[in-house]
Amino acid sequence: MQNLEPGNMSISDTIFETYFQHLIKGDKMACMRMVDNLKSNQLAVEVIYTDLFQRSLYQVGEYWEMNKISVATEHMATAITEHLMIRLQVDLFAKERVGKKAVIACIANEHHQIGAKMIADIFEMNGWDGYFIGANTPTDELIRFIDSQRPDVVGISLSIYFNMPLFKTAIEKIRSAFPKTPLIFGGQAFRWGGLDIVELYDNISFIGSLPSLQQYITQNTKP
Repeated sequence: MQNLEPGNMSISDTIFETYFQHLIKGDKMACMRMVDNLKSNQLAVEVIYTDLFQRSLYQVGEYWEMNKISVATEHMATAITEHLMIRLQVDLFAKERVGKKAVIACIANEHHQIGAKMIADIFEMNGWDGYFIGANTPTDELIRFIDSQRPDVVGISLSIYFNMPLFKTAIEKIRSAFPKTPLIFGGQAFRWGGLDIVELYDNISFIGSLPSLQQYITQNTKP
């Protein structure tokens, strides 16, 4: 392994490209070894999530859109990434709890859940209790869960632009039921539009990247 010194706060393009090629070839063991090596070099889990997992999945999505890879390869890359995230989960609960909750979900008909899972994990890394309730969550069920937990923030992830009307309906219902609960949203779908929703409601924020999420959490973790 080259181009990474202990304590560095980023992953080099060389390491990323090597990992990405292993990922789209389905070489899970090679990806696992690289992630373990990064951890042994004391690279923060947050950096692995941002510079490796998020970046590689965005590139996988772009490759699929350009017909460079198949749907099967895209699904395989997602499954490998989810496996690697599970391996890192032991680090998620090491931080002292701060007494705050985040409920993270995907709306009904939205089946791409890995982005939402990353969001919940980042909250956990910062001492929050991150409740990830998965993909394809009916809005009424989500509202009931929010009511039972009374979180400090609710996050919605959207990957497919076609589902934008469902997203906007879900946000409307959540805001109606919980007018003061902060809302955050993000996902690949918003590359094509939909950001105007922030003008319709108070206390709603678009989170365009994991570093932006980290900034949001830092600002809202203070007593």
